[in-house]
Amino acid sequence: MKKITSNFFFLLLSISATAQPVLETGGQKMPDEWIDKDTKHKVIRLTRNEGSNLSFYFHNNPFIGNKMVYYSSSKNDVSGIQKQETYSTASNNKQLHLLDLKTLESEQLTFQASAMNGEIVHKKSGEVYYQIKDSIWSVNAATKTNKLVYVFPADFKASITTVNADGTLLAGAWSEDKEKEIFKNNPNKSQYFNLIYEAKLPRTLFTIDVKTKQLNKLFTDSAWLNHVQFSSTDPSLLMFCHEGPWHKVDRIWTININTKAVKKIHKRTMDMEIAGHEWFAPDGKRIWYDLQQPRGQTFFVAGTDVKTGEEKKYSLQRDEWSIHFNISPDQKMFCGDGGDAGQVAKAKDGMWIYLFKPEGDKLISTRLVNMKHHGYKMEPNVHFSPDGKWVIFRANFEGVENVYAVEIPQTP
Repeated sequence: MKKITSNFFFLLLSISATAQPVLETGGQKMPDEWIDKDTKHKVIRLTRNEGSNLSFYFHNNPFIGNKMVYYSSSKNDVSGIQKQETYSTASNNKQLHLLDLKTLESEQLTFQASAMNGEIVHKKSGEVYYQIKDSIWSVNAATKTNKLVYVFPADFKASITTVNADGTLLAGAWSEDKEKEIFKNNPNKSQYFNLIYEAKLPRTLFTIDVKTKQLNKLFTDSAWLNHVQFSSTDPSLLMFCHEGPWHKVDRIWTININTKAVKKIHKRTMDMEIAGHEWFAPDGKRIWYDLQQPRGQTFFVAGTDVKTGEEKKYSLQRDEWSIHFNISPDQKMFCGDGGDAGQVAKAKDGMWIYLFKPEGDKLISTRLVNMKHHGYKMEPNVHFSPDGKWVIFRANFEGVENVYAVEIPQTP
């Protein structure tokens, strides 16, 4: 009897040692793993190196197999890499790192002395592209080889934002010096957003052939061309937006880089309707986006078939609205990063990481992480893990930026 009791005691100790603590998320230094006390879901800190660590913008693929590319800045320079939209503030200490999502081992990919930007990963070849001033570089995630890819000519200083599905072309948008000056003098989005839109300065979409180094200017418009993204499957299809106050623009467009045919993806149907934060589905068949009809009142996640134009939309509640949404690899679930009361939805209780499952024409939500200690000036930017079992996001609820993952509840 003593032996049984003794073994049972040690079994309890073993279970206690391996179980995650149940804690309020944030407002304190967190352990590496814990259970969110409000949602009862397991949360893991993925980035465990010192300093500031940030995952990619929501529509930029960070994954190569079961590894994730992210940015890290040393502890002496933690303020330099907070991102707004698809660019990030220059930081001399910011470097690309590669994280194994199974072992959580991290390795540094770049050791550049100059400020760098770029969130461009070709998942098949393992090439990761970034930019330093007028020069485009790449580093291979397997070989760790850094190489110079392209230098912009003096009369066309531009930035790349995407690589196509077969890895042959990079793309981005060129802007003239007047626009760059507006950004420089008005660094906050609340300052520059209307100024750039009202300026109606020309922007040019372009591609660069990775092998031949040929620059091809595709399309020029006085609209603020932004959020340039290649299709996840079609190497010739490029998406872009007309940036600006969303209720003033027909935002989402595509261009075929071979025929130069431009196509509007979603047309507004009422006053103050907005659609944006668009992204390609994993199979490339749809472009998904945040749809509000009208702005700040009725909320949907909507998707348009890129070939037929057929649209489907799922409704959600005000508190469930998220700054960014994303879709799972099997395209059966969505996730969202929530938002504070200052966002467009004016949500009273919207500071959560969400999981959504379609049911009819609605999305049914599950709260995964309480984000009340997170400062939403830095957007969480959710991604599904490659195996579809976790939602990955960035947060500052411990007082420094890090990348986390929350486990998705598995249903039989």
